[in-house]
Amino acid sequence: MELLQPATWDEALAAKAAHPEALPLSGGTDVMVDINFGRERPEAILDLTRIGALTALATDNGTIRIGAGVTYTRAIEALGTHLPGLAIASRTVGSPQIRNRGTIGGNLGSSSPAGDALPPLYASGAVVEVASTAGTRRLAIEDFITGPKRNVLAPDELIAAVHVPKARGPQQFSKIGTRNAMVIAVCSFAVSIDLETQTVGTCIGSAAPTPRRAHEAERHIEAALDWRGRTPPGDEIVREFGELVGKAASPIDDQRGTAAYRRHALAVMARRTLTWAWSECA
Repeated sequence: MELLQPATWDEALAAKAAHPEALPLSGGTDVMVDINFGRERPEAILDLTRIGALTALATDNGTIRIGAGVTYTRAIEALGTHLPGLAIASRTVGSPQIRNRGTIGGNLGSSSPAGDALPPLYASGAVVEVASTAGTRRLAIEDFITGPKRNVLAPDELIAAVHVPKARGPQQFSKIGTRNAMVIAVCSFAVSIDLETQTVGTCIGSAAPTPRRAHEAERHIEAALDWRGRTPPGDEIVREFGELVGKAASPIDDQRGTAAYRRHALAVMARRTLTWAWSECA
């Protein structure tokens, strides 16, 4: 196994072009598990940990550019005000050691439907920036991830960053696991309320082949909320929102939970997160 250790972003892109089979590594919290269990045997590892540009955060015209190497700990510390949903989700990831190493870009690259950072990014309308020696392109996150652990990255491309609009209203995230901490989500749910455009973004995690927006639930609640007076929605409105979220999922039975349990849990989490988020609007 060859180890490639570029010092700059340009060197990393050149190395990826020359070694398209190389497996990128930043935090390593997913990659090393797969290697240790024999699920991955890459011909080469592309170590990105020396590239400072990947750890940068920048704001441009109301959008935050999060470098692919930004860790969960950094997201918690730096993004709690502008992207509270992502910060809340980052707090649920693994242990402090995992949060110190694991990266937002790694979650995108792994493209697991159970990735904790992904539902808040979907709900916020994030855009993924990828690059190669041929140039840079941007894709809506829903177009980037195509299936369980699959995405549209070309063999010579690397994830550079994710662009996320600053929150213009409350955001929430909830996750259910087989224990309270250091666990893969049985299912998860994120909601983002935009008070300026009077829209609601949602995303279901770990209950479909990819993270999935609940579009019908979004349309339902957008029409039902009292955007001007900010009065709490009635129980029936909240209940229907939860049901529509559950219906939007395509869960399976596995060792962590049944499909029926996941649908029920999503409906409960949708009701709770919507109620929590809307209560911040009063």
